[in-house]
Amino acid sequence: MVTEMSPTPLQSAVTDPISGAFDWFLVEVWGRLLAELSGALGVGMLEYPFMQRAYLAAICIGIIGPLVGAFLVHREISMIADTLAHTAFAGVAVGLFLNSVLELGLSPIGTAFVVAVATALLVELLVQHGDVTTDTSLAMVLTGGFALGSVLISATEGGIAVGINAYLFGSLATVSKANVGLLVVMTLLVSVVVAISYRPLLYVTFDPTAARVAGISVAWFNRLMTVLTALVVVSAMQIMGVILVAALLVIPVATVDGARSFRRSLLAGVVAAEIGAVLGISIAYQYRLAAGGTIVLTAIGLYLVVRVGGRFVPRRLAAGGTTPAGDRTPQPKADGGDED
Repeated sequence: MVTEMSPTPLQSAVTDPISGAFDWFLVEVWGRLLAELSGALGVGMLEYPFMQRAYLAAICIGIIGPLVGAFLVHREISMIADTLAHTAFAGVAVGLFLNSVLELGLSPIGTAFVVAVATALLVELLVQHGDVTTDTSLAMVLTGGFALGSVLISATEGGIAVGINAYLFGSLATVSKANVGLLVVMTLLVSVVVAISYRPLLYVTFDPTAARVAGISVAWFNRLMTVLTALVVVSAMQIMGVILVAALLVIPVATVDGARSFRRSLLAGVVAAEIGAVLGISIAYQYRLAAGGTIVLTAIGLYLVVRVGGRFVPRRLAAGGTTPAGDRTPQPKADGGDED
């Protein structure tokens, strides 16, 4: 008979203070802040703990999505996010399958992390040494990951299908304290890594040949970017869903594509993602809609507003003689700085 092992004193000494500190922040800082906003704005949903967790998760997703997505979009490999999302689905299926068959008690999120990171490294190996194009390797891995997940579901005669639905489509109700804690940790980790590696990642994104000449390991930073993408995808899929999680890495960046520098594009993408995520969460709760789908549709709506407005305003200015007709929006500068 296998009994559940209790945490060792060392594990408890490490995890209890961290968990206690996060509980305090979630209740005493974040919870009180939203409760005050609820009273000031008259918005009752801000008082509910599950909505407070959902808003914090949405804010975290709005930060890490564009931070990684901006590099993917400008390298024209944004489909890698969708590929890793589908392999994360396979990772969740692996965890649920092993729990169902062998009763191992694995975390589906943990197995999704392992599978997604391994897949990210596999994609890089296929591109570098497999004599295949990026599109081909992404297509093979994407379809293979989804196929593996569907086979594992059928192998249990649909027994794990119910458990996997929340990962496929996302849900406000299933955003637990652990999910939010994971997102907060990943937000801090991804933000620190991008800040430290910003210059090399920028050179590799815009001019990999010059980066090699400058002594930058292009292959290493490519692997770093794919691993960061895997971490973002797995962290966000509990609320966004596997099918839609890649959208928040791409759409906000595309929304602000006319920024004058890459750094401005990065920051503006975060702002656009935050607007789409927070507004989408609010609409999803108000009308009882799927959270991930509502966030994505809201982000697309914001994209359309910005694109249409960007075309309409210059024409009005041109008619008034302020801006020459036919001027094109400047592209982001590769040095990440503003024009002098």
